[in-house]
Amino acid sequence: MWPARRIVGESALSLLLMLVAVGFGLLGDRGAAETVGATLGVGLLSPLRRVLPAAVLLVTVVASVVLPAAGPLVLIAAWSAGRRIGGLGRAAGVFALAYGLSLGLSAVWEPLLLSPSLLVFTGLWLLVSLVVPGLAGRYWSQRRTLADTVDEYNAQLIRERAMIAGHARIRERQRIAQDMHDSLGHQLALIAVHTGALEVEQDLTQRQREVVGVLREASVAAMHELRDVVGLLRDGTEATGPGGAEPAPETDGEDPGTPSRGVAGIDSLAETTRKAGTAVELRRSGEVRPLAPAADHAAYRVVQEGLTNAHKHAPGASITIGLRYEEDSLVVEVANRPAAEPVPGSVATGGQGLTGLEERARLVGGMVHAGRTADGGFRLAGVLPYTSPGRTDATFVAAPDDFRTQNPAVSFGEIDPVVDGNGLPKELAKAMSRNKKGSGIAIGCGVAALIAVLLVAALIVGGVFLFREADEAMIEPERYDAVTVGQSEAEVREQLPAGESFLTSGVEKGAPPVPEGARCLTLLSTEFGSSWDAEPVFRFCFKDGELVEKKSFEVES
Repeated sequence: MWPARRIVGESALSLLLMLVAVGFGLLGDRGAAETVGATLGVGLLSPLRRVLPAAVLLVTVVASVVLPAAGPLVLIAAWSAGRRIGGLGRAAGVFALAYGLSLGLSAVWEPLLLSPSLLVFTGLWLLVSLVVPGLAGRYWSQRRTLADTVDEYNAQLIRERAMIAGHARIRERQRIAQDMHDSLGHQLALIAVHTGALEVEQDLTQRQREVVGVLREASVAAMHELRDVVGLLRDGTEATGPGGAEPAPETDGEDPGTPSRGVAGIDSLAETTRKAGTAVELRRSGEVRPLAPAADHAAYRVVQEGLTNAHKHAPGASITIGLRYEEDSLVVEVANRPAAEPVPGSVATGGQGLTGLEERARLVGGMVHAGRTADGGFRLAGVLPYTSPGRTDATFVAAPDDFRTQNPAVSFGEIDPVVDGNGLPKELAKAMSRNKKGSGIAIGCGVAALIAVLLVAALIVGGVFLFREADEAMIEPERYDAVTVGQSEAEVREQLPAGESFLTSGVEKGAPPVPEGARCLTLLSTEFGSSWDAEPVFRFCFKDGELVEKKSFEVES
């Protein structure tokens, strides 16, 4: 079923074409039956072109040869057929058949079209009115198909990107859970063991043993609660690895449980980078304040990730690490200068480091941001509160960019797009916009240029043809006056054109009777008649080899 909008549009188009058909009938002095039949036929064929595009095109082309009222429908039917006929070969066959039928039937219906010049003019006109709308419709259909395919691919890309981001968050949660298990679990276990041993100490009083027992029970309860929190952080991931052991976290080559994986370990990261030959400056400002263990580890991870990606995408560029202690949070920054030259080839990267940092910062109530600097370099910054929030839905800002954008050598096909705020991949949306605009402008200009060339060619050929036809069918009144009755036929015909032109067809209607046994040459005058609907005509009649009569009269045009 057609939607209401399409029904209204098709009805309006059919009504417009029917009104045009009525106008053609009235202006062309067509009979009432012919006008009514043509109008109803146009109104019926117009909506049918959506269902039977090839059949409607062929029927319309044949009808337009006999009925001029069907001419405007040819343009619409050609456009629709170009859009809806499937397969290039089938579409080319249908349009070739329509072109051949139109040209052949026109020549049969109007024998004057058999002249080479007029036949060429008619062929060019059919190209403009039949083939060009078909090409434009074909281009529109292919563009819509391409756009739908790109939209499909775009939706799939968004789904895959969401899945990748989700997996990155899950892995980061698992790493945080493992950190908590390895550090806090160990400390709580020590507390439980030592308080248990202290509880049986003989030197303690009964009151002291009760207090130590409370401490031991509290440490055991804390261990159980820690396991529950770790389970929540793992968010459905497998709690055990092969053989029932705890899963090994991603450690980037370091033990996550060591104290160096915090703000205290940033000096070690900077020193390691210097040993690799990269200039690193570490800046601290503000009054140093302690952070919660998770936030402390998050600060370490921000610096570690920033250094790693600077090495990947801007090797050799100087790096600045900043630790700024604000009133309520620690601001960690890693900024690198632009690379001296693009990195050759593609850089292997999963594109998940920033997603993991975002999740880690969110869980401690902070946020991260990555983006280019004013000098063309790149900056990663994290804002981490000193105390973890009591809730997990703390406000945070999603990172709008990732590290790979600082490497101009990485092409779009080698990186994962970053999802923009409107749900579309930013790079893909820009590329699609540029490609669509560029391709649309190029193809549109090509079609417009083709139409313009064909129109100019048709005008030139038509102008030359009309000048030639006028030269064969028209004379000035002075030449008519110069001919006298009694001159030989050969002498008169030598002074006059042959008169074989479609311009002189029909001028015999309303003309004076021809002398008996005479043969006449009818020509048009180059001057205007006495009224708009009057055509001045010169007639020369010959008999027995001489001019026996010449007449000047007007006929209705």
